Amino acid sequence: MIYKGSCHCGQIAFEVEGELTQVMDCNCSICSRKGSLNWPVPRQQLRLLTPQENMSTYTFGKHTVKHRFCSKCGMHPFCEGPDPSGNHMALVNVRCLEGVEFSSLPVKPFNGRDL
Repeated sequence: MIYKGSCHCGQIAFEVEGELTQVMDCNCSICSRKGSLNWPVPRQQLRLLTPQENMSTYTFGKHTVKHRFCSKCGMHPFCEGPDPSGNHMALVNVRCLEGVEFSSLPVKPFNGRDL
C-alpha cells in the first residue's frame, strides 16, 4: 500500500510504500520528546514529492541518523540512516501520514536510548 505524508504546512511531502502492521515507540531523547511513532522502512520505499532543499536536518550523538524536519512548521515527518546491518532505512512518523488510524496499530517499544 502507498501512504501519503507531510509536515503540517506541506513544505515536506512524501509517499511511502509498505505494509503498516505496527509502529515503534523509541525512547531516545529526541523521539520521546517529539512523541513520534515510527514505522521503519527501507529508504528506497520513501519517495519525496517536494524538493530535498525544503527539509532541514538535525543530527546528534554519533551523527549517523538524519532527523528531517520542516524549518517552517517544525514538524518531524521522518528520519533516515543505517540500521545495525548497514541498510539505508527511514523511520516514518506515522502521525504525519494521511488517513492512518495509528491508535489501532500495535506499538513495539524500542530502546534507542542505549544505542
